[in-house]
Amino acid sequence: MARIAVVEDEASLRADVVEYLSACGHVVVGCEDGRALDRALAEHPADLIILDINLPGEDGFSIAKRLRDHSEIGIIMLTARGVNVDRVVGLEIGADVYLVKPVELRELEAQVRSLSRRLQGAATVPVAAGGLTPTGAQWVYDQLAWSLVSPDGGSTKLTANERVFVSLLVERPGEPVSRSAIFKALGKREWDAGDRSVDSMVRRLRAKGEEALGRELPIEAVHGTGYAFTAPVAVR
Repeated sequence: MARIAVVEDEASLRADVVEYLSACGHVVVGCEDGRALDRALAEHPADLIILDINLPGEDGFSIAKRLRDHSEIGIIMLTARGVNVDRVVGLEIGADVYLVKPVELRELEAQVRSLSRRLQGAATVPVAAGGLTPTGAQWVYDQLAWSLVSPDGGSTKLTANERVFVSLLVERPGEPVSRSAIFKALGKREWDAGDRSVDSMVRRLRAKGEEALGRELPIEAVHGTGYAFTAPVAVR
């Protein structure tokens, strides 16, 4: 169960999302704009926000940025815009998930559950002074710092696309993520067998990680499927 605030100015859609997620067992409040959200959060803390971009007054990008500047609350951006630059901006200012309308409510609830598990896992990760994991600990994917932290405390920074890629893999460590899902997350329409851009990105990421950490990143190609993160990892 998650405590959720839905920020959507379209009343009928807001009501549908609130009703569906409530029926799934979550505690949900609907807000028509940023001011209503601030009032709701002042009364009842939330674990995550489902946030539209096109809002009256303060837009969703601005709301997401100020929330991320002061908290680690989960942010799912839900918008009618399908322009890839909007998706990149949303992720760069700290959104955890970016979904384009119309979205199936079942898919939205699945994203809520997935993000809630990641946030709960992050809260249980012991962190040593300086923000590094103690020796002998697992890998850590630091969403705010855009970095992967090795078990011995070394860190390698990620680009925007690498961040999207790693985010997918660490949701289910040990399980392969399909090339189709990776392409979709990176804003490409569909997987093209002739497009080797993802493979090139992974090669650069591995080389960068090995140079920064002195060890290989636990990211492996899965023949006929895609890629997997093959080591225990926590998200924070």
